[in-house]
Amino acid sequence: MTEIKNQQPVLALGLMSGTSMDGVDAALLWTDGEGIAEPRGTLSISYDKRVSGALRATVARAEMLPGVDAVEREMTLAHAAAVDALLRQEDLLPEAVRIIGFHGQTILHRPEAGLTWQIGDGALLAVATEIDVVSDFRTADVDAGGEGAPLVPVFHAALATHEPRPVAFLNIGGVANVTWVGPSGALVAFDTGPGNAMIDDWCLSQTGEPLDTDGRLAAAGTVDDAVLSAMLDNPYFDRKPPKSLDRNAFLSAPVSSLSPADGAATLAAFTAHAVARAARHFPAPPERWLVCGGGRHNPFLMAMLAETLQEPVLPVESAGWNGDALEAQAFAYLAVRSLRGLPLTFPSTTGVPNPIAGGRLDRALL
Repeated sequence: MTEIKNQQPVLALGLMSGTSMDGVDAALLWTDGEGIAEPRGTLSISYDKRVSGALRATVARAEMLPGVDAVEREMTLAHAAAVDALLRQEDLLPEAVRIIGFHGQTILHRPEAGLTWQIGDGALLAVATEIDVVSDFRTADVDAGGEGAPLVPVFHAALATHEPRPVAFLNIGGVANVTWVGPSGALVAFDTGPGNAMIDDWCLSQTGEPLDTDGRLAAAGTVDDAVLSAMLDNPYFDRKPPKSLDRNAFLSAPVSSLSPADGAATLAAFTAHAVARAARHFPAPPERWLVCGGGRHNPFLMAMLAETLQEPVLPVESAGWNGDALEAQAFAYLAVRSLRGLPLTFPSTTGVPNPIAGGRLDRALL
């Protein structure tokens, strides 16, 4: 797919709906698909409770349920509303945007079985927004034998151009993933283990709240070392990368007998210790860890990371980036790479045999 023949930066719009399933992040980015010229506006919108609940039910069962097509349509239209809101915020017309990168919503990810499933109707989004759309970023990688995730390391490498290296980018969404960028630009990337998903699910079941706001519940509890040790006794952490995870790969049953606060503290410790174990797979220790995703808003988790890693752990804002927009910006970047036929994934990021391009293009006008 080579739709952009020159290397002039274009304005791209990225959309991200993560494993938290709480809403859509949208971001504009000027890029040629190699360097990053300039970020522009960003915004986030929440799903209404009906859409969020339907997505959660689909992910929990991870199968083709009656009504999935209707959920996909509603989710796609929510993304279209995010595009419209961002364009109005930035006083732009649709024709000002060259391409949308549409991640969709991951429902199932089982790379060991060669399965990955994201819902999201790129054709509908293109018509609704009047902008061409690249979606379905994972399938080409999985079909070629890769894990299909993580997808953002090539974007992290572009961000790291002016950073002291080695540097580690840690994205703590529902699942946590890391990108290690070496001095020469070499990449090592993989999912480290749970991110916020287990903590969020625990808080919802125990308190009715969808997340542990500011880590207050965990801060009131005590880590149960025996439970933590049992949870860390999992062969995934010793597996060499590349490797990736489904949102529901780990079960919270070991913390079921704990108090709400102790359970939250133990699950946060689980996330942090999983990251520390991931660092064993790096070629060299990073100069610092730059954290993006919702997890960086949890002071208890950030403190736990600093304690377990014994290395500088900083939010990506310390490097001048917007951590809430970074994944959406990444999909704007990946969409431009897709249009140029540039590789999105690599042997050291997903285990694909050779660097491979991907994505499916849907045009706004036929």
